[in-house]
Amino acid sequence: MINAKTEFLQHIETREVKCAEISTGVEWLEEEKKYYRLPIDYRTEQYAEFVDSLNFNYDSGYGGQELFGTIWYADGTWSERGEYDGSEWWEHRECPAVPDVLHQRTES
Repeated sequence: MINAKTEFLQHIETREVKCAEISTGVEWLEEEKKYYRLPIDYRTEQYAEFVDSLNFNYDSGYGGQELFGTIWYADGTWSERGEYDGSEWWEHRECPAVPDVLHQRTES
């Protein structure tokens, strides 16, 4: 068992969160999902409420995935849930650099 709030705070480290949407429940049963949302331009109180709402334990081990979502950061990067056979984790993502070959202009 892992605490979603502790996991979130450890994962974001010092990154500035722009907004986030996290959900629990069965992925294909929309009516059973519970959402935890942090809007863009949130107030300090909203951030505290969002983080506190994640204070629950879930099983991140093998089996069915229990936590879904995306965290967007002010620097343009994001984190999304990774999953393999029900084992799950947060993965920080950065946009890859554009290859040099794509910077070349073509003659028309």
